[in-house]
Amino acid sequence: MSIFVAEKKIKIIMLNNKTTPILELIRENQPIGASDIYSKVDIGESTVRKYLKQLIDDNLVSTLGVGKATKYIISPSYELLAPINLEEYYSQDEDDRKAKGSFNHDLIPMVLQNAKLFTSKELKHLNSIQDKYIKSIESIDDNIYKKRLEVLAIDLIWKSSEIEGNTYSLLETEALIKQREQAEGKSKEDAIMLLNHKEALDFINDDLEYFKPLSLQKVITIHSILTSNLGINQSIRKTGVAVTGTNYTPLALESQLKEAMGATISLVNSKDNVFEKALLLLGLFSYIQAFNDGNKRTARIVSNAILMSEGFCPLSFRTVKAVDYKMAMLLFYEQNNISELKKVFIDQYEYAVNKYFDL
Repeated sequence: MSIFVAEKKIKIIMLNNKTTPILELIRENQPIGASDIYSKVDIGESTVRKYLKQLIDDNLVSTLGVGKATKYIISPSYELLAPINLEEYYSQDEDDRKAKGSFNHDLIPMVLQNAKLFTSKELKHLNSIQDKYIKSIESIDDNIYKKRLEVLAIDLIWKSSEIEGNTYSLLETEALIKQREQAEGKSKEDAIMLLNHKEALDFINDDLEYFKPLSLQKVITIHSILTSNLGINQSIRKTGVAVTGTNYTPLALESQLKEAMGATISLVNSKDNVFEKALLLLGLFSYIQAFNDGNKRTARIVSNAILMSEGFCPLSFRTVKAVDYKMAMLLFYEQNNISELKKVFIDQYEYAVNKYFDL
């Protein structure tokens, strides 16, 4: 189903679910009262009320007024959070997807500053997983905890590098990290990328307080470690870049890139919820593309640094397919829609706690 959001004419293919007719009705007739919704949809009033509450909880619908005068409108967070049918979305050619062609200057200060990225149900789920993590690490001795964290780190090093096109297998990655044994037939650059990940994680573990608060220089430090000896410029880029597979073009000017990174870091530092902080970093550092290369790996490692600095479980991304990760990220680039990346985050947080720290 194709819908066009407000006046922006951005094509989004919604997932079909029970609340879709009501969402469509509100979008096309906003602001609209409850009585008008009851009369225009073939659903019982009690069910409509339940669905309206769900849409409000999901941050897709907002209200104006109170009591009987209440009107329903599409939430300012709608474009950011609306569930997308990825299969249908990517079945379209790049030009037909009607991507936002350039950096959205309103995204950080206007949309993300005021948006709730997680629903109350999602936060309850994430917090319950975090509680499980805390109980687990409190019940095991330090040596066992360190060993489990080492396993997670190797998985993270392998998967983060694989997403970047690294050809090392998980077993080869483990041999390289533990015995410094380079795999036969693999490039020197692949080995360096993996070892750089290890050095970045060691740097984080040596001083978790270093990331409180986050700063641009601290991000540049992590990027420099991750890209060391790979022939990658380690400062904010001074020229434009193109992103493969999309019509989205990031900012080109160094001054604009520094401003966008600064705004992102200020936004993250202002947030109270650690899950929001980590998800914002995961998406925005990749979206801004402040460096010539190494943006996504920097986003993953800094996002994990924030989680760890606050006593939360890091993500290994072990079970994410590289193509699925990239599609979730491209959706954020093209439509500023974070729904698929949020799914990846929630799934991987649950996986990390259950895989590495389940008693």
